Amino acid sequence: MSELQQYFGESQQLIRSTVRKFVEREVKPFIDQWEEEEEFPLELYRKAGALGILGIGYPEELGGCGGDLFDKVAASEELMRSGSGGFAAGLGSLDIGLPPVIKWGSEALKQRIAPPVLAGEKVMALAITEPSGGSDVANLKTRAVREGDYYRLNGSKTFITSGVRADYYSVAVRTGDEGYGGISLLLVEKGMPGFSVGRKLKKSCWWASDTAELFFDDCRVPVANLIGAENTGFYAIMSNFQSERLQLAIMANMTSELALDACLEYVREREAFGRPIGRFQVIKHKLAEMATQLEASREFTYRQAARMNAGQSVIKEISMAKNFATDVSDKVTYEAVQIFGGYGLMRESLVERLYRDNRILSIGGGTREIMNEIISKQMGL
Repeated sequence: MSELQQYFGESQQLIRSTVRKFVEREVKPFIDQWEEEEEFPLELYRKAGALGILGIGYPEELGGCGGDLFDKVAASEELMRSGSGGFAAGLGSLDIGLPPVIKWGSEALKQRIAPPVLAGEKVMALAITEPSGGSDVANLKTRAVREGDYYRLNGSKTFITSGVRADYYSVAVRTGDEGYGGISLLLVEKGMPGFSVGRKLKKSCWWASDTAELFFDDCRVPVANLIGAENTGFYAIMSNFQSERLQLAIMANMTSELALDACLEYVREREAFGRPIGRFQVIKHKLAEMATQLEASREFTYRQAARMNAGQSVIKEISMAKNFATDVSDKVTYEAVQIFGGYGLMRESLVERLYRDNRILSIGGGTREIMNEIISKQMGL
């Protein structure tokens, strides 16, 4: 890891060691079973919380462990070594649901919500996407009307990670006029009258992560659960997206790394025409290109993380990093299956899962097309 010392120091190596041991002991022996069952045990949240994994990057006064952005990057990379993007996304759903509460919620809301989530006693999710339009956040339809000390909430959400099992949801709602200026965030809690969770959605990827539809039918949410000021939710959502896009770029790079490592092992063992297939020039050149693209993507992603860590705005660059990383993981996972041949199509093959799980990465957190819109706008176009 010496080449990464400019980004990762001793504290990050200790985090890597802790998370890697957790994954090796508590996750990898069971992950194939959990993939087929389409969920992992709730106890994993508590175990990760007890080790401080969930608290990385969050304030100590709220039950977190403190630390900087590269502490979170190191932990995220090690969770991906489970070989399951669904597990990493499900365990990490708090990292898109909780930050708005931490940054903009009232002190009372933060003190009530954050500690049990960071301890793994409660599960948290983010609910933005709606059936009528995934990427068009500014025109979301779910509406909250204030009535005294409550908001009356009506509408629905879909494709919500950890939607079935979550206890708390940071929900994007319309409290004002049309457009981005009328959006707020509300903290909705499991069991609130008028709130229901639909069926667990069947997906082609991230099997170990539950994904759900949410329904609000005159759901009464206390005004005290408003996250930030009314009609300022769009800014909070966009700010949150920057961290989510970094995480997706990291997931893409780790997907590429795992696929490449699997290929390097396979080509040394698999023989054709009397010799290991890794000795054939066509295979060597494929692997060389895969490794080159991964190194370029990882370095660019780390560079943007360093700038974010320094408080710089990287709206354009993090969108570039996400697109580039997912382009690379598209190619690497495709080539990995090609190298494995028929074995790459079997469920017991890691590259088969990586190929499936990869597909969501250029869609979630803002599609590739939306990233290009952001990039072009930042270029003044």
